[in-house]
Amino acid sequence: MWRNWAGNVTARPGRVAAPASVDELAAEVRRAAGDGLRVKAVGSGHSFTAAAATDGLLVRPEGLTAIRAIDREAGTVTVEAGVQLRQLNTALAAAGLSLRNMGDIMEQTAAGATSTGTHGTGRDSGSIAAQLTALELVTADGSVLECSAERNPEVFAAARIGLGALGVVSALTFAVEPLFLLTAREEPMAFERVMADFEQFTAENEHFEFYWFPHTEGCNTKRNNRSPGPAAPMPAVRGWIDDELLSNGVFQAACALGRVAPSAIPGIARISSRALSARTYTDVAYKVFTSPRRVRFVEMEYAVPREAAVAVLREVKAMVERSDLRISFPVEVRVAPADDIALSTASGRDSAYIAVHMYRGSRYQDYFTAVERIMTAAGGRPHWGKMHTRDAEHLRAAYPRFDEFTALRDRLDPDRLFGNDYLRRVLGA
Repeated sequence: MWRNWAGNVTARPGRVAAPASVDELAAEVRRAAGDGLRVKAVGSGHSFTAAAATDGLLVRPEGLTAIRAIDREAGTVTVEAGVQLRQLNTALAAAGLSLRNMGDIMEQTAAGATSTGTHGTGRDSGSIAAQLTALELVTADGSVLECSAERNPEVFAAARIGLGALGVVSALTFAVEPLFLLTAREEPMAFERVMADFEQFTAENEHFEFYWFPHTEGCNTKRNNRSPGPAAPMPAVRGWIDDELLSNGVFQAACALGRVAPSAIPGIARISSRALSARTYTDVAYKVFTSPRRVRFVEMEYAVPREAAVAVLREVKAMVERSDLRISFPVEVRVAPADDIALSTASGRDSAYIAVHMYRGSRYQDYFTAVERIMTAAGGRPHWGKMHTRDAEHLRAAYPRFDEFTALRDRLDPDRLFGNDYLRRVLGA
């Protein structure tokens, strides 16, 4: 049985393969097609949807983990699909290079992160997929397509966030730049202050995000901006206390208590919102973008038009306050600029991302349903790798280029070799 990180998705594949080259991968795809098995590739399991679930051939990533080339002159790095972002960031830093932006963890594989639209926060820099300059795709007939803005551009326009619907991504090329430092300024702040200054914070900082703690008026803000140096990393003891002891160890215990005693959650939330004090540090970019996430949870995230963010957040807060819900996890808010990827949640519009979480094993349905109602009313688009209930009919209206994507899918995979129940729901039959 295959199980995702959160434990909310399982699958029993009929066959499992871990090809060690693109030729082996193509042969496995052809063999599965001949045997009447559908094909899905998995990464590290950090999606909360069943996008990778299959009862056919499950392609595992551990055989495709080579960093094929680092081209300083072109400013690119080419990696195989199963390379974890942690491995990629470490290798780039050793070569004096960096991705432009990152999400908040590094456990995902390169193909898994890009295919589902994984993103961080950025005024000018978008998702991880938006940093791609080329990719290699094994299609339903077992052929290998090289895709970029110059070669098979219509496939490249869609396959950067392809949901595994167009084929199996075997390699990716990212744009990179010289290694840079970020200064992080983390500061507790009142909800009303963040709402009042949200546009200013977004405009004045390269990377702005914040967390609001439900049942409180407290937020924790983070502003990351490039720095000429020198580096001034977080002191080891302070970092361990904040990022491991408080944000993981103590928070894990608080979530476990809240699951068995929900009435304690508002009090726990008030303590949590005051537990982390202001801090400023300067370090290599990926070490500032990311942090350890050891408490397991389920998550739903929507991208709304950026100009709607404040109104939507106020509505979510009001909904929580008038309900009987007890929410132990903070609400995470990030931003991204518009991009040109067909099924990107930021396709064609500047976006704000609003993510809600619940501790694994908690009853999340009422909370997620209420939040989803607010998000969809505001024109929100669900993150492809996080929980939602939207279907193809709804998503066609939300994405101007939806039919462009599905027409390409019809051409590349008419027999739905790469299909599963999730894709049937979100893309149609």
